[in-house]
Amino acid sequence: MGQYSVFERSGHTVGQADTMIALFTDFGLHGPYTGQMKAVLHQMAPRIPVVDLFADAPVSNPKASAYLLAAYAAWFPVRTVFLCVVDPGVGGTRPSIFVEADGRWYIGPGNGLFELIQRRAQETRSWDIDWKPKHLSASFHGRDLFAPVAAMLARGDPPPGRPRHDGADRRADWPDDLCEIVYVDHYGNAMTGLRAATLPPGARLTAVGRVLDRARTFSDLPPGAAFWYENSNGLAEIAVNQGRADRDLGLAIGSPVEIVA
Repeated sequence: MGQYSVFERSGHTVGQADTMIALFTDFGLHGPYTGQMKAVLHQMAPRIPVVDLFADAPVSNPKASAYLLAAYAAWFPVRTVFLCVVDPGVGGTRPSIFVEADGRWYIGPGNGLFELIQRRAQETRSWDIDWKPKHLSASFHGRDLFAPVAAMLARGDPPPGRPRHDGADRRADWPDDLCEIVYVDHYGNAMTGLRAATLPPGARLTAVGRVLDRARTFSDLPPGAAFWYENSNGLAEIAVNQGRADRDLGLAIGSPVEIVA
């Protein structure tokens, strides 16, 4: 079968011609890990583009990462395959899974990383990975297991697993929106796990003892002013105009945030 081979699922077809693979990991860009996964993808799905979404997801923090992934994945087209590795329990008892949610695929550890993706989707299904590689290291499932499965799905191969029938990967106790900092970007801006659209009009946020008013964008306030705004992906984000919210306010991943009506 050639480049445009497809298989039917959820009422549409998928094949190499209309697919991309997006990487979402906490590996960082230093060291060999991202490169090794990309090498597997290139060998197994050489004509499918690979997009680096996050290499600095919250380290060993599936909960914070789940809110970040849900906000950013929504901007990718249907048929995108997300290869997601935030996996502090690698080699342990957590399941290895893949999920289809609203026509996109997500492959990774079943540790809650896909909880918000599944919860917010209109249609979702999940599978346990039952494909086994010839070699599976205890500590690098991203390269040995998840990357090959991502390549298979991106190529249009049938799903290499069996439907999940338990909820070991779900986190029903996690809130719909998380009142914490979930990411600090290159500029020091601090993203929360709150969708701005869910906040009441005129809401203020409190973080590290500071009460922050809402602004539309940076230039609406003078240099040095701290505020929150709706970022380009719909999350409430704390910033300092021409400053760094992480340094100037003392914010970090996990810092609590409160909503002040």
